[in-house]
Amino acid sequence: MISGITKDHQRFRQIVKGKIREDLRKFLTRGELIGREGNKAISIPVHGIDTPRFRYGDNNDSGVGTGDASAGDQADTQGEGIGPGGDQEGKHILEVEVSLDELADILGEELQLPRIEPKGKKQISSERDKYTGIRPVGPESLKHFKRTYRRALRRQIMTGQYDPDNPRIIFERGDKVYRSWKTVMSPRSNAVIIYMMDVSGSMGDEQKELVRLEAFWIDAWLRRNYRGIESRYIVHDVRAGEVDRETFYRIREDGGTRISSAFRAAKALIENHYVPHEWNIYLYHFSDGDNSSETDSRECCALLREHLLPMCNMFGYCQVASAYGSGNFINVLHEHVADEERLITSRVNTKDDIYDSIKAFFKAGR
Repeated sequence: MISGITKDHQRFRQIVKGKIREDLRKFLTRGELIGREGNKAISIPVHGIDTPRFRYGDNNDSGVGTGDASAGDQADTQGEGIGPGGDQEGKHILEVEVSLDELADILGEELQLPRIEPKGKKQISSERDKYTGIRPVGPESLKHFKRTYRRALRRQIMTGQYDPDNPRIIFERGDKVYRSWKTVMSPRSNAVIIYMMDVSGSMGDEQKELVRLEAFWIDAWLRRNYRGIESRYIVHDVRAGEVDRETFYRIREDGGTRISSAFRAAKALIENHYVPHEWNIYLYHFSDGDNSSETDSRECCALLREHLLPMCNMFGYCQVASAYGSGNFINVLHEHVADEERLITSRVNTKDDIYDSIKAFFKAGR
């Protein structure tokens, strides 16, 4: 059984989650969430929810308005809206705190994302019960003996029933308290995410912002499914190199594009640091689809088929729209590597497309 206040709190959290689901596409595009992790609280403005409070009245049947109007009459809207400021309280937007893990769960539920099925020796332990507090009701097997004993002792002392010469403690129903619990995800497997991004001259600030948002939510979902996870970052123009997270999102470069340089860098990174049968490996490449030549695009397909795809759980290619890029690379992948199940592609032209892109990447539960 659950106490009344706990039920109320749970119901309030469900209402909040429902409101977040309604505006999920909008939340996915909020750049200020970037950099949050795990259980850190995030303040989310939620419309249409008011904090519970008592309202006092005179309990009569009269309304609060005055005048000759009756129910159903049309309101007078002829005024110009000009005048002194009002003196009545307005409706404020309620800010609620949720963790990034909760947002990731809402994302998974709304997009109907299956829990990831890891490969290798290490497996996910999907759920476990965690004791989180004390309740006044529960099964006897979860009775908290020390707290129950103290409550009974305190009651007997206060009522004068306690005899120091015969220190016998008799429990009553109101003395008993019980451990409460909740079911939590307990990810076990190790995973690495390798992000690759084209930083050539055709990738401007708008394209990089789309990459930043997409990568953030990819990261959030994977971290919700894995306990031990690493993120590595590779940038490239005609040459590729590993950088840190901040540089990945802020770097400004120019020049041409050779996508195969990033694929070769990712291959070397995996071979040097991550044994494929022990690690769950996720590769993501972000580009506007412009490449230096058809020859290099074919080389990319060969690297994917022969090396990268056999190593990884999934290779996600996300093509962002650019006025300067040809956008042809995604067509090359569809033509030459379309039969590979581990390759998933998506197009992101605006922030609104991030919702569908994430769903495409994770719908298979890899």
